[in-house]
Amino acid sequence: MCINSADLSPSSTLNSAFRHIRPSKRHNLRIRRLNRRRTSRSSKNAKGKEKASLKAKLELKNLKLYRENQSMMQENEKLRKKALLLHQENQALFSQLQKKSQLQPLI
Repeated sequence: MCINSADLSPSSTLNSAFRHIRPSKRHNLRIRRLNRRRTSRSSKNAKGKEKASLKAKLELKNLKLYRENQSMMQENEKLRKKALLLHQENQALFSQLQKKSQLQPLI
């Protein structure tokens, strides 16, 4: 039995034709690319926000350390001045002691 094309109804040929059509691979690739772009953009945004947050934290920490360093430098300067005054006082007392010892006769 041979089947003629005339024996087939037009609807059956359309149905059989649509059943055998495979979806385009390009379409799937396009969807995959779009999904990849979306995920990479969202991960880039998340990374960007994370970097901005980290940068803000580091700037705040840097500012705190800068202020602490400034206060230490001020304290160091105060101590240096105090040490200079004590050294001058020590020299004055030592010179007074030498004068007194020179004036007193040796026993």
